[in-house]
Amino acid sequence: MKITDVEIICFGYRSRLVADREGHSHPGPEHDAQMSLTRIVTDEGVDGYCFGGSPAALDAVRGAIVGEDPLQRERIWQRLRNFQRLNQTLYSDQQISVIDQALWDLAGRYTGLPVYKLMGGYRDVVPAYASTMVGDDIPGGLDTPEHYADFAEACIAQGYPALKLHTWMPPYGRDPKRDVAACAAVRKRVGPDIPLMLDSHHDYSRKEALYIGRALEELDFHWFEEPMNEASMSSYIWLTEQLDITVVGPETAGGMFYTRAEWIVNHASDVSRYNVSLGGLTAMMKAVHLCEAHGVGLEVHGGGHGNLHALGAMGIAGEYYERGLLHPFYDYEASQPWFNTRVDAIDSQGNIHLPQTPGLGLDINWDYINTHRL
Repeated sequence: MKITDVEIICFGYRSRLVADREGHSHPGPEHDAQMSLTRIVTDEGVDGYCFGGSPAALDAVRGAIVGEDPLQRERIWQRLRNFQRLNQTLYSDQQISVIDQALWDLAGRYTGLPVYKLMGGYRDVVPAYASTMVGDDIPGGLDTPEHYADFAEACIAQGYPALKLHTWMPPYGRDPKRDVAACAAVRKRVGPDIPLMLDSHHDYSRKEALYIGRALEELDFHWFEEPMNEASMSSYIWLTEQLDITVVGPETAGGMFYTRAEWIVNHASDVSRYNVSLGGLTAMMKAVHLCEAHGVGLEVHGGGHGNLHALGAMGIAGEYYERGLLHPFYDYEASQPWFNTRVDAIDSQGNIHLPQTPGLGLDINWDYINTHRL
């Protein structure tokens, strides 16, 4: 079997998400937006799909993988990784991720297996936590500690077994005391038994991060994410030494699993963190096995098909699936009209069931895509 072509299908949709100047999402007026779908075509009529992909990189990707055996995912992954050195734009981690996930989807369709079973398989049910958007100034939204508590109470009533706060970040302020006040209000409202996590502003000083971390220990929070610039690994070594609460990271630092290895051997966090967008499922499972070899847990950053299949294949925690980002004024369930059904529907216990259809389990709404194709 050989790859004969790569296609990127672009289509439009109406979105109610807007980004602030730092790139964080908030509810906003409905507006036109775009999405892409990458398709890898073979000479045996079995194709692979993944949402995402840059049209600007299409010619480069075609030149790199057309003619290759799509089942040799490691060979293709290593080839694309090598090309990154002199062209980070065309061969970004995100672009490699889309190609890699599409290849896993193709292999699943070829074998008739869901990807998590193709990767070995460990579990087919994963608990989810509700992950909020960052704080804002929308009245009744996530603008006060009490409104965070209101929303947390609603999420727990919906069945989520745990919740993570993303608190205020610029341009809405950087205030450690306000972050702690929101965490305290949520803990008071949901009670002592609900696991709570915090992902705060990402550029606090060591002193500010330590203040928040010690407050979270008093509030019996489950973990603490990225309160400082992750380029300063020494700051995280220092913070992890000072705190008893679990410090999770790195989250946004580049360097794929290579950077995670440096954090592990330097004891810069208690639990590692990875996202399928950092080089795809092939890279993500390298990170999982790296953590397993060092006796370190790995929490998965973000949701979606790829991250869910990784959680189903991991033999180590992965304790939760991150479901969101959620907000009182945003309809998360209706946010992806290009799917007939969401991959991360939760049951009454707050669990997500792994798809059992071949590949990534993409239930694509082709009528919608073809109607809105650009």
